[in-house]
Amino acid sequence: MFIETETTPNPATLKFLPGEIVMPQGTREFTSETEAAASPLAEALFTLGDVTGVLFGRDFVAVTIAPGAQWSDAKPQVLSLLLDHFVAQAPLFHGGVADFAVPGEDDDALGDDPAHAEIIDQIKELIETRVRPAVANDGGDITYRGFRDGVVYLKMQGACSGCPSSTATLKNGIESLLRHYVPEVSEVRAA
Repeated sequence: MFIETETTPNPATLKFLPGEIVMPQGTREFTSETEAAASPLAEALFTLGDVTGVLFGRDFVAVTIAPGAQWSDAKPQVLSLLLDHFVAQAPLFHGGVADFAVPGEDDDALGDDPAHAEIIDQIKELIETRVRPAVANDGGDITYRGFRDGVVYLKMQGACSGCPSSTATLKNGIESLLRHYVPEVSEVRAA
């Protein structure tokens, strides 16, 4: 088995592509050892010491290391764990805890106004079809969190959550796109 590695705009994050489906739908992010206990793979990655984040996507695993850590030291260990996991066809989650983020599952987190349902549907459609695929290419994910007073709230995950260019992505890329297609959108903010 060969696991391809790609850089991301976030120098602390690498994207690993095992050549097979990792998550059949949605994503799952782990930002601590406690959260990682739900997955044997994420748990093993956190035991390496320098790992501070893991994101499972459709066909990739994005791994983030701590500030000051070097990929030249961590990459062989990460590759070894991933290779062992996928060759053994081990389960991604411990029994009964295969929860994951599906786009739209947390939509009521900011209490969307039902009067804006049509606008919200347009925003969600654009995020799902235009934004999420591009962000996934960079080893991250982005989910809709709410729309209030012309402001769209989005949560960035994986490589995107600590990326130096994430603010530019939100403001110059996503905000411009949404404002172009949905005139009611005035701003995009990280949630």
